[in-house]
Amino acid sequence: MLNYVLNKLLYALLTLLGVVTVIFFLFNVLPGDPAQMMLGQNEDSNQLAIVKQKYGFDKPLGTQYLYYLNDLSPISFHSKNTDDYTYLEVGKYNAIQLLSIGSTTTALKFPYLRESFTKQGKKVTQVIAETLPNTFVLATSAIFIAIVIGIFLGIISALYKDRWLDKAIQVISTLGMSVPSFFSAILFAWLFGFVWHKYTNLEMTGSLYELDDYGEAMQIQWKNLILPAIVLGIRPLAVVIQLMRNSLLEVLNQDYIRTARAKGLSEFQIIRKHAVKNALNPVVTAISGWFASMLAGAVFVEYIFGWNGLGKEIVNALNTLDLPVIMGAVLIIALIFIVINIFVDIVYVWLDPKVKLE
Repeated sequence: MLNYVLNKLLYALLTLLGVVTVIFFLFNVLPGDPAQMMLGQNEDSNQLAIVKQKYGFDKPLGTQYLYYLNDLSPISFHSKNTDDYTYLEVGKYNAIQLLSIGSTTTALKFPYLRESFTKQGKKVTQVIAETLPNTFVLATSAIFIAIVIGIFLGIISALYKDRWLDKAIQVISTLGMSVPSFFSAILFAWLFGFVWHKYTNLEMTGSLYELDDYGEAMQIQWKNLILPAIVLGIRPLAVVIQLMRNSLLEVLNQDYIRTARAKGLSEFQIIRKHAVKNALNPVVTAISGWFASMLAGAVFVEYIFGWNGLGKEIVNALNTLDLPVIMGAVLIIALIFIVINIFVDIVYVWLDPKVKLE
């Protein structure tokens, strides 16, 4: 178990290092001057020079990369020179000083994702903290819909193999996988939020929290979650149906199922106690992958429905070239992928005792 944890931690660190390297060099070769983007129309030569020095933009790209790694590292090295980018500014890092050697200070801190270019010095961690919970609620609701309905329809489809009910479910799941999410979002928003609004009482756009009628307080609006959650859950729902059907059909042909039938167990008991649990392995893999990808793939759905989540924030950051927000969001999504993969490995052990953590 200890070797497994150490191997996974090493894998996670190497993966995150690769992601950091790719996104840093990818976004820093884009046209445009970050200092100019931060100052907007108020720039002049003196302010431009000050901002470049403050954020290290006047350094070579390789040096800026090392600065970025230093910002992300929990244990980081800082200069005692107030003119240096790595100067240990208290409000910037909230760090604990560990050791000072010469002109360098070693500190313990939370990873620093820098500040937004367009939100007047607002930290990227604040931007993500404000939007990620909304995306998490949306992704969790969508995957819940996919799991509950998908597993149920997959079981029904397997039990009624090659009958009209099975064929109807297969047609629905095929359509669900083939229709792009942005098209489904537009269609659902138009039909249920506009055309049939008087019957559904749903809006075309809206987020989880909205101002009340007096504009004084934020109120939670659960009804705004319905349409984006359904739309985001359509594709994983279709995948779960197919995987559950095929996996269950394979399990039902195993010898131990024939033995259970020979012992006189009812079909319901066989399905509930033996077949479903053993058929869930590929479904768990798909669900874990889809849940993690939803945090990144909710971009179009959130933007179309006006859902104030991380996906919508990424679109806004791309439109304004707010590089720290884009890079921070990508890093958080990569970290979530890694955590979910480790969690899925543990779930495998519960589903199949033959699987060992190595």
